[in-house]
Amino acid sequence: MNKADLAEAIAKKTELSKSKAWETLNATFDAIKGSLKKGQKVSLVGFGSFVVRQRKARMGRNPKTGETIQIKARKVPAFSAGTELKSAVQ
Repeated sequence: MNKADLAEAIAKKTELSKSKAWETLNATFDAIKGSLKKGQKVSLVGFGSFVVRQRKARMGRNPKTGETIQIKARKVPAFSAGTELKSAVQ
């Protein structure tokens, strides 16, 4: 399922127009991104949680040349599935 399929499923389930479903979906994603950008955790009970994790700086290797390089520390988004989602998949 891609974003268009998800928007269409939302439109059918909620009886919204496709354009309203797209607006709703984009607003949801924007709200999640905004919260993560501020360093806040987004918890959707039963579905899961989005968090920002800090990766430490480390040494890596350039795959083309084999040269050792320094990889900078950075923040990465992460998702942890909730118990209801895990149960639904099994």
